[in-house]
Amino acid sequence: MREYLLNLKSPKIYRSVKNSLPLISNYTLPGPEDITRSVLSNGIVVLARPNFNSVTVVISGYIPVGGLFDPSEKLGLANFTSAALMRGTQQHNFQEIYDLLESNGASLGFDCATHSTSFGGKALAEDLDLLLSITADTLRFPVFPLEHVERLRAHLLTGLAMRAQDTAEMASLTLDQLLYTNHPYRNPEDGYPETIQAISREDLVTCHQSGYGPKGMVIVIVGAIDPHRAIDKVAEFFSDWENPNQILEPELPPITPLESTISKKVNIPGKFQTDIVMGVVGPSRFSPDYIPAALGNNILGQFGMMGRIGDVVREQAGLAYYAHSNLSGGIGPGPWTISAGVDPSNVDIAIELITQEIKRFVDTQVSQEELADSQANFIGRLPLSMESNGGVASAIINLERYKLGLDYYQKYPDIIRAVTPADIQQVAARYFSPDRLGIAVAGP
Repeated sequence: MREYLLNLKSPKIYRSVKNSLPLISNYTLPGPEDITRSVLSNGIVVLARPNFNSVTVVISGYIPVGGLFDPSEKLGLANFTSAALMRGTQQHNFQEIYDLLESNGASLGFDCATHSTSFGGKALAEDLDLLLSITADTLRFPVFPLEHVERLRAHLLTGLAMRAQDTAEMASLTLDQLLYTNHPYRNPEDGYPETIQAISREDLVTCHQSGYGPKGMVIVIVGAIDPHRAIDKVAEFFSDWENPNQILEPELPPITPLESTISKKVNIPGKFQTDIVMGVVGPSRFSPDYIPAALGNNILGQFGMMGRIGDVVREQAGLAYYAHSNLSGGIGPGPWTISAGVDPSNVDIAIELITQEIKRFVDTQVSQEELADSQANFIGRLPLSMESNGGVASAIINLERYKLGLDYYQKYPDIIRAVTPADIQQVAARYFSPDRLGIAVAGP
C-alpha cells in the first residue's frame, strides 16, 4: 500500500507507515468533551463548540420543512418560501437586511432540501447578536413583499429554464423519476415552471405559518464564544417562539424497488454532449449499510481518478469526459448512482462498460489494497474537513440530524477500519443488480 502524508502543518495528525492507516488524535476532533448540547423550553436543540483561535463565529441549523410538504400542483413551494425569507420582515426591508449584514462583514443564507430548510451564517464574534437577530427576524417574521415575490418568481423560472437545457441535471432528474415512482422523492425541490407559476404570495404565507416553528429545529454555533453564553444568546432570540399550528413531516410511502432495468431518454436539441446517470436506490444515512456502501462507492467511482468507473470508462476506453459514482443517502434512502458525460455516439458502449463494472463490484470482493486506500482516504480527510468553523458546524449538525452521538467522530476511525471486503460485497449485492438498474440519458 502507498504511504500517505497527512497535513504536516499539524502535529496532531501523524504520517502513516506502510501497511497501516493514518492515526488521528481524538482530542483534535469534536466530541462530548467540547460540544455543549442544550434543549430550549420550546424544543429547539442548540449545540455549541468554542474555538478561540478564531475571531469569528459560524451558525448553522435547520427546520424540518422541505419539499416533502409541497402540494403536487405547487411543487417548489417550500423552496420558494425559503428563498423569500430575506426579502423583507416586520422589522427590516430587503435593503436594510443586506446593509446590516454587509456593513458588518457578516453573511446569512437559506437553502431548501427534501426534508428540511437549512440556514447558515458567519460574523465576527462581537457581532453574534446581530447575526442571531437577523436570523430570528427572517425565520420568524417574514412579510413576503409582493414586489419581491414576483422578482423571485422570475429568478426561479430562469433557473428552471436553464435546468431544462442542462443535460446532467435533466438526466439526474429523470433517474429520480424512474427510481422513485409514486414517491415524493421523485419530485424536484425547485418544482416545474407550471407549479412555480401557480404559487401565490398567500401560498408562501401559509407555508411559513404551517411549516416554520421550533419543533425539530436545530442550531449550532462554533467559534470564539463560550458555549454556555452561545446557548443563552440563542435562547434570547428564539426561546419565546411558539407555533401550535406547525405541522409534522408527512408519513412517506414505501419505495418500490425496480423489477427490471428501465431506461428513459430526454432529448435536448443543440447539445454536443450526452449525460448518462444510472443507478439504484441506496441506503439511508441511518442504515448500518451506509459506511460499507460509502467505502465501496469510493472504490467504485470516487477515489483517485474517479475509481474503477473512471479508470475503465474514461482512462482506458477514452469514452467519457467524466465518469464517477455518487452515494446520496440522507434521512431517507437516496440514489446510488454512476454518472458519465459522453459523446452521443458512445452512449450504448459506455452504458455497457458501466454495467460490467457494476457486475464486477457485486460478484467479486474489492481487493484489500483498494479498501486500505479508501480507508486511509476517509480517515485522513476527516480532520481536514474540520479545519474551519464552518466545517466543524456542518459536522456537528450531522451528529444531531442522524443521531450519531457526540462521540461519533472520535469513534469514526475505528468504524472505518472495521469494514472488510466481504462487508462491501454484501452491501453491493444488497442494493445493486446489473439486471435492475435505472438508466437516464439526456442529450441531443
